[in-house]
Amino acid sequence: MKVLLKQARIICTGSPRHGKVQDILVVNGLIEKIADQITAEADQTIQSANLHVSLGFTDIFCHFTDPGFEHRETLESGAAAAAAGGYTDLFVLPNTNPPVSAKSQVEYICRKSVQLPVNIHPIGAVTKNTEGKELAEMYDMYASGARLFSDGIQPIQHPGVLLKGLQYVLSKEALLIQLPDDKALSPHGLMNEGIVSTRLGLPGKPAIAEELMISRDIELLKYTGSKLHITGVSTRKGIEMILAAKAAGLNISFSVTPYHAYFCDEDLAGYNTNLKVNPPLRTREDMLAVRNAITEGLADCIASHHIPQHWDDKTCEFEYAKNGMAGLESLFGVVNSFSPDINILVKLLAENPRRITGLSMPEIKEGNNACLTVFDPTLSYTFTEAMIRSRSRNYGFIGKELKGRILGIINGDKITIN
Repeated sequence: MKVLLKQARIICTGSPRHGKVQDILVVNGLIEKIADQITAEADQTIQSANLHVSLGFTDIFCHFTDPGFEHRETLESGAAAAAAGGYTDLFVLPNTNPPVSAKSQVEYICRKSVQLPVNIHPIGAVTKNTEGKELAEMYDMYASGARLFSDGIQPIQHPGVLLKGLQYVLSKEALLIQLPDDKALSPHGLMNEGIVSTRLGLPGKPAIAEELMISRDIELLKYTGSKLHITGVSTRKGIEMILAAKAAGLNISFSVTPYHAYFCDEDLAGYNTNLKVNPPLRTREDMLAVRNAITEGLADCIASHHIPQHWDDKTCEFEYAKNGMAGLESLFGVVNSFSPDINILVKLLAENPRRITGLSMPEIKEGNNACLTVFDPTLSYTFTEAMIRSRSRNYGFIGKELKGRILGIINGDKITIN
């Protein structure tokens, strides 16, 4: 199949073509020609007023709930949502049933994903059944293809267990990911602890529950000399602590979510259960700090934290609703709405996640396999339920005015045009 991108601005900092506006011809998954003008016949021509192309977006933390919870998401529906959102590569959480804590589960995801339009990489659990008690079969999972390890939405609480996990990845080309949440502090908290939680009459989860975990994990990282990625950082102080650790020379990176940069605890005044997430939406000051981490490129990457939930688990009282927001399809439009620099945004969505996770960084040049995300950052639209490809509907951005449309992905010979 031949696909022609007309007058696309190439955003690829590792390429001498970075910033240039050219035509790109992709034939059967290979970039055959890049030139100022290409007149060849094509099966599909993509053009837009302000067409851009970058390396394929990569998500470092999303949940497809397959196997075990296919009523929420399957690998197939998750891949469709990812392709619609501009992603060619995703790392999926181990919180399935059974959890991805042995090589057979890693192999199941790898095998089942071969024919999908995006590349799905399993994250292996650090502990057996993500229970946080004893290490899982990390060596076997590594040998089967897992390069990232995490207990996903069940962050490791015991420091001794995390220390062993950090020591393991130190000897491998692997990375450990932690969600910063000390569950011993306000385990029944439903939202950020503060003036708004008091006004709404909801038990709060304090910011210190996140910041204590970050502080502890930094000390363990310093002790082991290992490498660590902290995802879903939602407070100003948490960001400052990680930046200080990086400045001190520690091998640490962090990601933020689009919803922590868009919403704050004040948006929960209507008890919208789709906004019930963990870590919870923080204060306006924290929201602006997360947004600044994106716009200034202080964060290492943006993670979707795409966590689909069934209708029954969100259409209920706020107290009983489960945590999590889906959002792969809307992510680019959200962050592009407040980020003025498309170069920084592409680094956070495409280039940095590849560097952090050890994925290849294919240059956009003739003769290479195509791994491309095609988008127009100037198109404005209202995000609607009809745009959702996920099985779940717990999206916090339905009805929101967003800016920046994903027009398609080209992942080798697998092509998705929106």
